[in-house]
Amino acid sequence: MERRGEARGVDLRTDRAHGARIYDYILGGKDNFAADREAGESSLRIWPALRVHMQANRSFMHRVARFLAAECGIRQFLDIGTGLPTSPNLHEIVQSVDPTARVVYTDNDPLVLAHARALMVGTAQGRTAYVAADMRDPQAIISAPEFLRALDLSQPVGLLLIAIVHFIEDDAEALRVVRQVVDVLPAGSYLAMSIATDEFDPIPLAEVQRQYNRLGETLVFRDRATALGFFDGLELVEPGLVQVHKWRPDGSGAPGVADKDIAMYGAVARKA
Repeated sequence: MERRGEARGVDLRTDRAHGARIYDYILGGKDNFAADREAGESSLRIWPALRVHMQANRSFMHRVARFLAAECGIRQFLDIGTGLPTSPNLHEIVQSVDPTARVVYTDNDPLVLAHARALMVGTAQGRTAYVAADMRDPQAIISAPEFLRALDLSQPVGLLLIAIVHFIEDDAEALRVVRQVVDVLPAGSYLAMSIATDEFDPIPLAEVQRQYNRLGETLVFRDRATALGFFDGLELVEPGLVQVHKWRPDGSGAPGVADKDIAMYGAVARKA
């Protein structure tokens, strides 16, 4: 049996904060370590809205998944940068719409994938697969046997990159990563992203960024124009690129959320 601090002989680097585990801690999860808790608590002291912000981002993912499955008829999904399991997960939402839906989760954290394999079990009719790969190497994702067995690239795919590109410091590299995956997807596929921004409360977010950097984690904020660049050549779905709490709200989120408390743009776009 794999112990909590190790997975298949891979060093989990538990002495260093990791974005997925910080996220887990902020949302009240238990799959995190001292460095992650330190980063989370320090960030909350600097920007108390962080928990509201992260909850809004999670709610955005839920609405996007339901929209793609129920309204767009998408039946296969690729989630890059899965993060630690927090129910409802992507497969739970889309397979509640259609039990035959297929989902591929990818992450570069062995702890994430160990928990995903143990906890994120889909329906018998569908398929849920896992790929251990770094998003900076899209070819490793799209050529992985698990990916190729699970997804049929003659049919549309819903690609989700939720709160993940802010871990790539260089704008050109981030764009390359996204486009390299989008390019292999067939027409009729969708790209859904949430993208970190500091445009609504820059002063405390600058200190949050410094805190992440001090603890060894990258955090890059992007302005609206840069965020829009990820969707070049695609057809944005209404309401376009907006803060995540404003993307097709369904009343399930916290009421009265202030714009300054949400540091994430979100959008969905279709590949023609």
